[in-house]
Amino acid sequence: MIFDEFSIKTLIRPVPDFPKPGVIFRDITPLFQSPRALRMVADSFIQRYVEAEFSHIGVMDARGFLIGSIIAYELNKPLVLFRKQGKLPADVLSEGYQTEYGEAFLEVHSDSLCEGDSVLIFDDLIATGGTLIAAANLVRRMRAAVFEAAAIIDLPELGGSQKLQDAGIPTFTLTAFALDDH
Repeated sequence: MIFDEFSIKTLIRPVPDFPKPGVIFRDITPLFQSPRALRMVADSFIQRYVEAEFSHIGVMDARGFLIGSIIAYELNKPLVLFRKQGKLPADVLSEGYQTEYGEAFLEVHSDSLCEGDSVLIFDDLIATGGTLIAAANLVRRMRAAVFEAAAIIDLPELGGSQKLQDAGIPTFTLTAFALDDH
């Protein structure tokens, strides 16, 4: 199946003024309601990473869980959950970060990774980069390496993908939206 960026973009719904005025939220729900589009997205990531050398897939709470778990299953890789504060039951490492909406904390089980592991980290989109940078910091605190940060959508005007690259984290996204794209 050939990846069609235009058809994928048409299935990402813009929601103006959510969660606050002036923000255009990029809703991937319609993409997941289309089996063809979901397969296109998953197959695109699978083709990119099927022969890549990494040991784990890390996924961001909550929308990163959706695509990342499919890729982990298809590539037979262990899944590492990066959750919002207070959601994990065992010993955790925590990392604070800034979002476009305020401050938040990301947590991971402290025994999820070890030295020598290499992690592909997934989220639904890259906005300010805060979540993925926090995850990368947590990966590094466990003495593992970040292989790449991947997402369906990049919002380049918010600077997150550039921040990730400046931090030495390669990035890959399937599509990008300008802030004024509707």
